Amino acid sequence: MKFMITGKNIALTDALKNTVEKKLGKLEKYFNPEVEIHATLSVQKTRQIIEVTIPFNGILLRGEESTTDMYSSIDNVVDKLEKQIMKHRTRLERRTHEGSLRLMNVPSEVVEEDEPQVVRTKRFAVKPMDADEAVLQMDLLGHDFFVFRNADSNEVNVVYKRKDGNYGLIEPEF
Repeated sequence: MKFMITGKNIALTDALKNTVEKKLGKLEKYFNPEVEIHATLSVQKTRQIIEVTIPFNGILLRGEESTTDMYSSIDNVVDKLEKQIMKHRTRLERRTHEGSLRLMNVPSEVVEEDEPQVVRTKRFAVKPMDADEAVLQMDLLGHDFFVFRNADSNEVNVVYKRKDGNYGLIEPEF
């Protein structure tokens, strides 16, 4: 596995890099050697945050953890990623016939729960508006996200509420 480790508002020491590589290296049993792991370590006030993204075969595995100690955050994100792999084992098996994920290393007895399904489809008229109006609509509805047609680009966009209290805008590229 190849590691791409970056830092924001933090000095990346060799000890920290080695710890990230060692801990995330535990996931190596699930992936082929050419898979890249992107880890971003950052500090925001007292929060020590690690974001890990593992792109493979068109699938994106992502985990983020935040604690007051960077080493705890690293441990927690590894646990979170392992749980994701185990939980979604069957779905991943169907999507990755051959490729970067080695599912024989994922215990199958752990994953015997019912797979979530799409149980409801909702249709609604998409009104052209700008992102600020979409945020207002989202807040008025009490939702965490809102789909709308961007009046400027005429494309379908999504605004969403982030964990930090700010908003995000998704603009798909086709």
